[in-house]
This record gives sequence, structure tokens and C-alpha cells, in this order.
Amino acid sequence: MASADLRFQEFDEAADLLAASPDASTMSTKPESKAQHATLHMGADSEGDEGETDQTELLAAQKKPSSFWTFQYYQDFFDVDTYQVLDRIKASVIPLPGKNFVRHHLRNNPDLYGPFWICATLVITLSIMGNLSTFIQMHDRAGYNYNPQFHKVSVAGVIIYSYAWLVPLALWGFLQWRKGVMQGVGSYSFLETVCVYGYSLTVYIPTTILCVIPFELFRWILIIVAMSISGFVLVLAFWPHIRNDNKMASLGMVIGMIALHVLMAVGFKVPTACIHSMKSYVMEMCVFFFL
Repeated sequence: MASADLRFQEFDEAADLLAASPDASTMSTKPESKAQHATLHMGADSEGDEGETDQTELLAAQKKPSSFWTFQYYQDFFDVDTYQVLDRIKASVIPLPGKNFVRHHLRNNPDLYGPFWICATLVITLSIMGNLSTFIQMHDRAGYNYNPQFHKVSVAGVIIYSYAWLVPLALWGFLQWRKGVMQGVGSYSFLETVCVYGYSLTVYIPTTILCVIPFELFRWILIIVAMSISGFVLVLAFWPHIRNDNKMASLGMVIGMIALHVLMAVGFKVPTACIHSMKSYVMEMCVFFFL
């Protein structure tokens, strides 16, 4: 009974208060007030959205594309971290079937950091090991005086950087042409093509170091293995784009890529190990045929 009095006592007091003060302001709990409250709340959110929009526009204004002649334009090409570079180096040394280098490792973020320093490192190692290999091969000959062959640095630099830039340029241009002529032929961007070729040269760095060992068979095995690994990376990367072309164009492109690749790989071998024996052999052949 006490609980019943308490339950109805609250309503009696509310009724007495309303009767005593009929002009008092009251707060309605009808849906209209909720809608009004929601409208005010949305107004606050709209102000926040306007602030976020202004901030987005400000950031967009700050990220305007830089001019071609400025340093900031090229800064994006080197915007990679150590993990990305190491992952791409690993993928170029240990290529896996079904793992496209561009799709699985570049992921629309090609860089020039890796290709530039890989080529520079290869030029240095090739020059040093070429001089060291020449010294090991010739030091026991009577009257031999060692003279550093600094011209090997410039020769190696021209060959390697030409291969890493001019061959991708020719391949990119050819794919762009075939893309417009033949339906189904794809193409990477020029930067992606340079990136693939640059990272594919990684395997030659340890190869040139090991080629200082004075065993011809061992050297040729190293060159063939490195050439196969690097060529496999290139074929896996570009074959999905050229396989839909006609048979002659696809075959010609693959043969051209492999031929240039073999010439570059054999060029590593000749200056570092066989240049002196090659000179002697050529001179002997000339004497044999012309005398």
C-alpha cells in the first residue's frame, strides 16, 4: 500500500505544481523537440565538416605538383624506405614463378633509389674486381708492372647506365606502340620499366666479386647463373603484357630482350677475366689468316 502511495504521489505533486503555476514554462518531450534538437546537433556537425573541408583544401593546395626543373619534382622518385628497397632486392635475386615483380613488389610505387645505387655499386665493383683480376692473372709474368686501369670505371659506367636506361626506354616505346596497334597488349610506365631493369642487375654485384677467383669454369658458371636469374625476372615482369600480341611480335621482343641481356652479361665476363687472352687470341688469328 505504501508503494502504491509513493507511485501516485509523484504525479499528484506534478499536478499541484502545474495548477499553482499555470504560466510557468515547460519542456515538451514530443518528437518535434527531438527533431529540433537533432537539427541543432547537425548544425554543429556541418560546421565541423566545413572546417575539415577547409583543411583538406589547404592540404591539397600545399601538395601542388612541382615543376620539372625543381628538386622537389624528383624527390618523389626516391621516396622509399629501407624495407621496400630490401624487399625488391630480395625479389630480384630470388624470383618466384607466378610472382610478378611489378604487381607484387612495386605496387604502383616505383623508385629510382634502388636502380641508381645498384648501377653505381655495380660500376664500382666491376672496375675494382676487373683490376684485381688482371693483377692476379698477370702478376707472375716476367717484367709485368701493375698499372691501375681507371678507364674501366668510365667504360663500365657508360655500359651499365646505358643498359639500365636506354633499353627500358626502347622497350617502353615499343610496348606503347604495340598497345595502340594490338588490342590486349599492355604496358608499364617508363619509371616502372626502369625500376625492373635496375633491380634486375642486383645479382651481378656478388657475381662480379666472386669472378675474381681465377678459375675459368667457375667464372662462366657464375655468369650463366646470374644471367638466368636476372633474365627470369625480366621475363616474368613483361610477359603478361606481350603474350597477347601476335606471335612474331612477342617472339621478336623476347629474343631482343634476351639478346641484349646476354651481351651485357658476357660483357661483364670479358673485361674482368679474358681481355688479355682475347687480345692474344685475336692477334694469333689475324697472323694465321693474313700471313
